[in-house]
Amino acid sequence: MKKAMSQSLLTLILNGISILSLIFLVISLLSYRNVNNQLYSANEERFNLTYNANRFMNGSAYLTNEVRAFAATGLQEHYDNYWNEVDTLKNRDKGVAAMQEIGITSAEQKMIDDMYALSNQLVPLEDEAMKNVQGGNRSAALDYVYGTEYNASITQINTLKEQFLTTLDNRTSEQVNSLLLQSNQIRIRMILALTIVGIMQLSNMLLVRLKVLRPVMAVKKQMLEISQGNLSADFALQPDTSEIGMLVESIHETKHELKKYISDIDTTLSQMAQGNMNQMIGNDYRGEFLPIQRAMGQILDSFNSALSQINRTSGQVSEESDKMSSSAQNLADGATEQAAAVEELSASIQEISKQVNSTSEDANHANQASEEAMKHLMLCNEKMAALSAAIDEISNSSRQIGGITKAIQDISLQTNILALNASVEAARAGEAGKGFAVVAGEVQSLANKSSESAKNISELIEKSIKQVQSGAALSVETMSALTQVITSGEQSAAMIERIASSATQQAESLEQVTEGMHQISDVVQTNASTAEDSAASAQELRRGAENLRVAVQKFQLRQR
Repeated sequence: MKKAMSQSLLTLILNGISILSLIFLVISLLSYRNVNNQLYSANEERFNLTYNANRFMNGSAYLTNEVRAFAATGLQEHYDNYWNEVDTLKNRDKGVAAMQEIGITSAEQKMIDDMYALSNQLVPLEDEAMKNVQGGNRSAALDYVYGTEYNASITQINTLKEQFLTTLDNRTSEQVNSLLLQSNQIRIRMILALTIVGIMQLSNMLLVRLKVLRPVMAVKKQMLEISQGNLSADFALQPDTSEIGMLVESIHETKHELKKYISDIDTTLSQMAQGNMNQMIGNDYRGEFLPIQRAMGQILDSFNSALSQINRTSGQVSEESDKMSSSAQNLADGATEQAAAVEELSASIQEISKQVNSTSEDANHANQASEEAMKHLMLCNEKMAALSAAIDEISNSSRQIGGITKAIQDISLQTNILALNASVEAARAGEAGKGFAVVAGEVQSLANKSSESAKNISELIEKSIKQVQSGAALSVETMSALTQVITSGEQSAAMIERIASSATQQAESLEQVTEGMHQISDVVQTNASTAEDSAASAQELRRGAENLRVAVQKFQLRQR
C-alpha cells in the first residue's frame, strides 16, 4: 500500500501554523497597543516639556518686557505686573519644576541653571532701573535696562533658550520617532501574520476540497453503485495509508468479499439446481454472512441425508418388488398347473388320488410361498413407512430453511426500519445530519436488496419443497399400491389355505371327488385370476420403485 500523509495530520499542521500565526498576531497587537501607549505618553511628555520650557522662557521674557515698559512709561501697572510675576505667578520656577518632574537630562538642567544665573545677573540692574523710575530718573532707568550689560545678558539668555529648545525637541523627537518605528515594524509583522493565516486557511480549504471532499464524493458514488448491486463499477481511487486511503481500501475489500460470497452462493445453488449435492460450503465467511454459510451447509446436509435414505429405500423396494413379482409369477404358474391337473382329473378319475396328493403338496408349497411373499410385503411396507418418514424429514428441513429465509427477511425489515429511523433523526439534525441521511438511505436501499435476495432464495427453496412434495406424493402412491399388494397377498394366502384344506378333504374322501372337482375348478380359476393380479401389482410396484430410484439418482450425493 502506498504511503501517504493522513489528511488529519495535514489539517493539523496547517491549522497549527494558523493558530501560531494568530497567537503571534495577538502578541503583536498587545505589543502594538503598548508601543502606542508609550508613543502617546512620549508625545504628551514632549508637549508638556515644550509647554513648560516656553512657560519658563516666557516668564523670563515677561519680566524683561515689564521692567522695560515700566522704565519707558513709568506706569505703576508694569511695576505691579513685574512683582506679581516674581512673587505670585512664578512661571519660571513652576515651569522648571514641571520639567524636572517630567524628566530632563543633566545637560538640559545645566542650560537651565545657566539661564537662571544670567537672569539673576539682571535682577540688580532691574532693581536699579525701577528705583530710578520711582525717583523720577527714567533716563537712567532706561540705561540700566537697555544698556550693554543688560543686552548682552539678554542675548546670552536667548541663545541658551534656542539651544535648550533645540536639544529638548531633538531628544523628544528621537524618542517619538523610535516608538513610531517600532509601531510600523509591529504593523508589518501583524500584516505578515494575517497573510500567513490567510495562506494557511486557503491551503486548508484546497486540501479539504482536493483530499477530502473529492474522494468522499467518489466514495459516495461507489457506495451508490454497491447499494444498487453493481459490484463491477470502476473505482479509480487507490488505497494508501491516509484516512481516505484506508476507507478506499475498505471499499475494495468489501467489493471483493461480496463478490466472493455471491459467486460462492451462485455456484452452490446452481449446482444444487442441477442435482449436484456433493458440495462443501467454504469456511471463510465472515460477520453477518456466517448464518447464510451455516444455513446452506444445513440444506446440503439435509438433502444429502434425505436423498441418500430415499435412494437406499428405493433400492430395497425394487429388490423386494422383484422378489414379490417372482413369487406372484410362480403362484400364477402353480395356478395354471392346477387348472391342467383339474382337466386331467376330469379326464381320468383313476388319477384323482395322485392328482389330489400332488395338489395337496402344491397347495402346501403355495401356502409357504404365500407366507414368504407376505413377509416380504410386510418388509416392503416397513421400508415404505421409513421412506415416508424420510420425506417428512425433508419437508421439515425445507420448512426450517423457509424459517431461516423468513428470519433473513425479518432482519432486512428491521434494517429498513432502523434506516428509516436514522433518516428521521438525520432530518431532525438538519444540515449536520445530511451526510448521515445519505448513509441511512444507502443502508435502507441495501436492506431492500437483501430482502429481494432473500425472496429469490425463498422461491428456490419453494421449488425444492414442491419437488419434495412430489416425491412424497409418489411415496403415498407407492404405499397405496403396496397396500393393495398386501391385501391381494392376504387373499392369495387365504385362498391357498383353502386349497390345502380342500386337497386334504379330497385325500380323506374320494366320494366327494365330483363335488370337490367343481370346488377345485372354481378355486383354481380364482387362484389364477388372483395370481395374475398379484403379478401385475408386483410389476407396477417394481416399476414405481425403479422410477423413484432413477429420480433420486439424478442427484449427485456425497459418498459415505
